Amino acid sequence: MSLFNKIFNKTKQEQRKLTQVNQLLIGDIIVLTDSFALPEALRGQEFQVSAINTYEYEHHNQLEWVLKGNNNLELFLSLEADDTTELKFSIKIEREDVESLFDLDDFSEIFDEPGQAFLNKQQDSDLTMGWSDEEYQQNTFAKVGYFHRKDHRSENLSAYQGKDSGEQFELYALFNADQSKGIDIEVWQDGDTDVCLTLFRPLTDVVDMYPAT
Repeated sequence: MSLFNKIFNKTKQEQRKLTQVNQLLIGDIIVLTDSFALPEALRGQEFQVSAINTYEYEHHNQLEWVLKGNNNLELFLSLEADDTTELKFSIKIEREDVESLFDLDDFSEIFDEPGQAFLNKQQDSDLTMGWSDEEYQQNTFAKVGYFHRKDHRSENLSAYQGKDSGEQFELYALFNADQSKGIDIEVWQDGDTDVCLTLFRPLTDVVDMYPAT
């Protein structure tokens, strides 16, 4: 590579500015506020984007940024747009966390039609502290989606069956009273089930962003 090209490429990299969360690419870094409104593991922490996925639903696509931090926490970030746009943070929890949080008989009602389960929290585990609330009401039942390990902003999503198609799942979701916290449950075609605790926060919780070098 010529010296001119090296300088030109470096200049192009330096010109890339991150001003909005939806501009994040793999390798970029975000810094979160140290507010006590966040779980302790997130306060003032830096996270790097390690992957970008797409959730495809009937009427919209939703990006998911996979974040890795110094504390080995795997964090999932998406943007939730309603009247305003919010950050949606998610962590996956294990069966023992679910057993600690909720009565399993109550939890099983999430999968019963018409999908009106109501959950009361029993006890937090170390992982769920700061992520959970006292009560949850179900609002989503068996919503079909497709998961793609792709960034739909730069890669086309295949509409056909085959190796390039998305992985089909059913989404079940619950929220607390003010919809600041929630539970997402993804049931995959092979029967695997992922349970995530979700946290909705203002965009201002991201206090800084750095593009990948």
